[in-house]
Amino acid sequence: MENLCAEVPNNNFVPQSPLTAADTQLDFGFLADLALKAVYADANCSTSRIAEKLCLPAPIAETLLQHLYKEKLVEIRGQVSYMNHKYAMLEKGWQRAHRLLDLNGYIGPAPVSLQSYTEMVAQQNQHREPVSPQYIKNALSDLVLPDVTIQTAGLVANSRRSLFMFGESGNGKTSIAVSLHSARPGEIWIPYAIEVDNQIIKLFDQHNHTRVETSDDNGYDKRWIKIKRPLVVVGGEMTIETMDLIYSKTIRYYEAPFQMKANGGTLVIDDFGRQRVDPTDLLNRWIVPLERSKDYLTLHTGKKIEIPFEPLLIFSTNLDLKGLVDEAFLRRMGYRLYIAPPTREHYGSIFQKVVKDHELNYDPQLLEFVFQRYDKENRPLKCCDPRDLIHHVLDICRYVGQKPELTRDLLELAWMNYFGRDKSR
Repeated sequence: MENLCAEVPNNNFVPQSPLTAADTQLDFGFLADLALKAVYADANCSTSRIAEKLCLPAPIAETLLQHLYKEKLVEIRGQVSYMNHKYAMLEKGWQRAHRLLDLNGYIGPAPVSLQSYTEMVAQQNQHREPVSPQYIKNALSDLVLPDVTIQTAGLVANSRRSLFMFGESGNGKTSIAVSLHSARPGEIWIPYAIEVDNQIIKLFDQHNHTRVETSDDNGYDKRWIKIKRPLVVVGGEMTIETMDLIYSKTIRYYEAPFQMKANGGTLVIDDFGRQRVDPTDLLNRWIVPLERSKDYLTLHTGKKIEIPFEPLLIFSTNLDLKGLVDEAFLRRMGYRLYIAPPTREHYGSIFQKVVKDHELNYDPQLLEFVFQRYDKENRPLKCCDPRDLIHHVLDICRYVGQKPELTRDLLELAWMNYFGRDKSR
């Protein structure tokens, strides 16, 4: 990875700033065209403003602008300071900019090459910190789980092998998946965008990526952003099409698919089997990424590109596995975990924890009353029920304007509002 990143203490890798246009690993003409579009969009254009817009060092920005000047696409309107000139479009530049925008509407930070991105993902994956049992304990501390579930969760997080969770709804599968993500410490670097054959793939997404403030002491390459490890959760909206590059005919560049945005973090496929596509087709789409840690995406030109596939992949479903998932697919999963309904002891522990978390009075007789209601209505226990019942009690207290408390009458009213009236009564 020559000239791509430098190692600093604690195994944090900082992308090194390019010194010349050639160091960007991008075609000079491509960069010049991007600079021209940036001038087009900036009424008060200067070298420093273009450098900031393209996330490139000022000397490289000045080199690109001087090239545009020599090509008679822009003119120099004055000097702000040393190596910082004012620029404006010429008629020839306007014409070329319009042609460029008709082909690709991207104006923003200069992308990195696909090779640079692939190498950075590999570098960061190779030096990731191990996940210790203490990390898992802290991450799952808000959940009441059997020891065997906690152990499996730790093995998954540390190995980063995929996980298939199944079981009845309401018993914490999604909560476990989200908590597993928090067990993996550290941050990663991702680029704003990636260049492939003069096409732009926009990767940074403010919805899925949380930026981490960084010091400029190391002169890092500002085409890269340091973020918290991403957590991407997709559910019923997932289709085969959303797993490929998303090309906009309006802005004429690509949006990266969700699995690419999850690289270096966690990807949760929630409610698997409820998507608007045959589950078998979705499973077949995952086979190559699971086996090779690589994915293949298609440009609108028909060209296939190879990208790294390095998220922690978690499937979650409450559907019957029979007819939903074949054994061949399950063999490719790293771990399988059945999330069972709680025992009475387990349910009681959850109930007590929720009561304590909300600083309410705990009375064992109230828990026994709840169990009696379950028995009377022949209703199965669920891990989510204690939380939801207590929240209903608090809703009632707020509504009537009384101090939060836990009583039999309030629990019975909360039960009726949560489960509905018992038809047998």
